[in-house]
Amino acid sequence: MSVKRFLFLAFDVFAFSALALAPLEAAAQAKYPERPIRLVVPFAPGGVVDVIGRHWAARMRPLLGTVVVENQGGAGGTIGAADVARAQPDGYPLLLGNTSTQIINPMVMSGIRYDPVKAFVPVSVVATSAYLIVVSAAVPAKTLKEFIDYARANRGKISYGSAGAGTLSQLTGEMFKQATGLNDVVHIPYKGAGPGLADLVSGHIPMMTPGVTGPVLELHRAGKVRILAVASGARLKGAPDIPTAVESGMRDFLVELFTALLAPAGTAREIVERIAQATQKALADKEFQQTLVKSGFEVSPHTSPERALKFLDEEQRRLKPVIKALGFKPE
Repeated sequence: MSVKRFLFLAFDVFAFSALALAPLEAAAQAKYPERPIRLVVPFAPGGVVDVIGRHWAARMRPLLGTVVVENQGGAGGTIGAADVARAQPDGYPLLLGNTSTQIINPMVMSGIRYDPVKAFVPVSVVATSAYLIVVSAAVPAKTLKEFIDYARANRGKISYGSAGAGTLSQLTGEMFKQATGLNDVVHIPYKGAGPGLADLVSGHIPMMTPGVTGPVLELHRAGKVRILAVASGARLKGAPDIPTAVESGMRDFLVELFTALLAPAGTAREIVERIAQATQKALADKEFQQTLVKSGFEVSPHTSPERALKFLDEEQRRLKPVIKALGFKPE
């Protein structure tokens, strides 16, 4: 048999195989999902990301079927993110990632086993949550400006607590120091926001930079702590009395945590669209919106794959130079 004849036959076999497989793949996508979807929450149970994941999973039941939430905490969320990045892109593994897993940790931690951009396809940004500048009730400052003046008058005596080294909470504190010139403010990393807030309430630390959560808002309303500013572009729907940092004179002081659904790269477009459409329908539910607001989150407008991709790209470009300029690394 000539080489030319062999190549011709080989091409015919390949073409026939491709045509035979195409309807099977299309049929599989049309039937999606045929089994439970696995949602990996890369943090411990009970945290804000876990809460969002479980509410989302419950609302997917009538739209997509059963969603099993799988908590894979550790290493700032990178263990769970790496697991999904390596998973089969068939629409059944999903990651509920956030600003830490997709932007901060890959920049500041060594040994990350996934590319936050190339390893995933964005499905939908579910919610965003801003970070706060909060002070102890014992601090004699009612506004952000008054606190900055107070800190300048007490150089070397002010510290701030964060939810941990290398977290968005610490980044918020370091951005505050840079914006105000208060570089002598000492960072005290805690193992989570809870222990830090306990010390803030008791007056052991004068300042903290946590994310917005229901418990923090309740402490503020009860007068046990004082939220001076929220680092977002607009006031919180759940607490419209609290001014933004920009309103208080800190230009471009924006620190928000996004929570997004991501699928492994290579997941079929039709499947990604179906999950996104189901998510959009769930987020249109007023009860779900209220649940998010009470937990300190705002419903995201970036719920389509296209808008989610654009938003994540913009956040990458916005935060990378800030992190680099700060020399921001886990302590």
